[in-house]
Amino acid sequence: MDSVTAAAAESISYWPLAVLGISMVFIVVGIAILRIHPFLVLSLAAILTGLMTTQLPGVPPMNPLVQAVELSMSEFGRAAGNIAFVILLAAIIGMCLLESGAADKIVRRSIAVLGEKRAPLALLGSGFFLSIPVFFDTVFFLLIPLARALALRTGHNYVLYVLAICTGGVITHVLVAPTPGPLLVAETLGPLGLDLGTSMVAGILCGVIPAVAMLYLAHWLDIKVPIPLRETPGAPLAELQAIVDKQESELPPFMLSILPVLLPVLMIASASFMGLAQTSLPAVVSLFGSEDSFAGIKKYVDFIGNKNVAMLTGTAVAIYILVRQKKLGLHKVSDAMGPPLETAGVIILITAAGGAFGAMIRHSGVGNVIKAIAEGYGVNYVLLAWVVAAVIRVAQGSGTVAMITAAGLMLAILGDGEVLTAHPVYIFLAIGFGALFCSWMNDSGFWVVGKLSGFTEQETLKTWTVLTIFISVVGLIEVLLLSWILPLK
Repeated sequence: MDSVTAAAAESISYWPLAVLGISMVFIVVGIAILRIHPFLVLSLAAILTGLMTTQLPGVPPMNPLVQAVELSMSEFGRAAGNIAFVILLAAIIGMCLLESGAADKIVRRSIAVLGEKRAPLALLGSGFFLSIPVFFDTVFFLLIPLARALALRTGHNYVLYVLAICTGGVITHVLVAPTPGPLLVAETLGPLGLDLGTSMVAGILCGVIPAVAMLYLAHWLDIKVPIPLRETPGAPLAELQAIVDKQESELPPFMLSILPVLLPVLMIASASFMGLAQTSLPAVVSLFGSEDSFAGIKKYVDFIGNKNVAMLTGTAVAIYILVRQKKLGLHKVSDAMGPPLETAGVIILITAAGGAFGAMIRHSGVGNVIKAIAEGYGVNYVLLAWVVAAVIRVAQGSGTVAMITAAGLMLAILGDGEVLTAHPVYIFLAIGFGALFCSWMNDSGFWVVGKLSGFTEQETLKTWTVLTIFISVVGLIEVLLLSWILPLK
């Protein structure tokens, strides 16, 4: 560092770093060691951060102790308001896809088109697509019987089939909204100039290379870590053949099956494209005759591309499919919504509490401190985003907590984004890939994959954990190269 930078560094108070460190230790101990519910830990961490912060924004002369609590709750409400409706609708879409047989149809058609020899690719693609509106655990629970049935029929490639499902599922789980993690990260980074449509398209496109690369590694692991097909609780081998033998005539049409997922993505992406055209693509604007004509059409595209409207449209289609297939009345559909809405409610509480904690970290001033240090040492912000998410992930296990905490911290560091030399979508992608790094025994996903697959703990470490490390690192390399070659800024 030069003398000016050194002098500036000396004038900075490093107390916010202590606030960050204490709050992070509080979260790790609370979630990973004491096993307290993440919602409660994150909520208390937000308040604790406020209590330790020397100066919070607010209207004086408010009692600073009361202010710490009230501001934490205000940030909780703001985060919940941004994501709650979308997550609830995603839960309904997921339930309808599963109950109507639409998800099963997507998988069967993929395997039929690609052939049984390319079944790993079909399972990967199915997991990739279905994890957009459905939580990873649910997708894995849905697809693992198919992987086991295929292994029973072919007599080999069981590890390959399992890892193919995992690969597709985890990538969209951390990169593509409306999954809670990427949804809140995109909302958090909005002030930097990132919109939800751009994040969704970038997440889908940038997930392809790590997915394909992992499929090659899965082939190698299938040979190096041979694991036999074993009995697992709730899915005896004798029942697997019934899954394969189910008549396809009982399932909805393929194009109708994919609409609840595909339609919202296209609607949200269309609004993002119109915004991009208005600012950077005058040739597209000229196709509409005049700027006024373009603006008139854009008004309606922005409406249908609003995340709430788009997800509501996808939900309506999903409910129609369920009613059509099962011949259910609306009261029966309402009853079926109960369990997924309860699950979504817990996810919303955790995600909003994480959003509140991230906001309180921003208010603590830690962003200015880390920004000054990063500028002094020439730190790459994309790499920093990945490292922050990866460290938090390994420490406490939850990828969603890692994403929303890292997003809040990076927004505090980047401020208005002027220091960025590349588009903020690369920060979004780096956080997503970082939050996938090294899933081990403190992550619920580790146990879901291991127990449902019939793997031992050591076998899960050699397969699932290796998968998460590999995808995370390949994703980081991809994002660093893209941010250098194609900065988009």
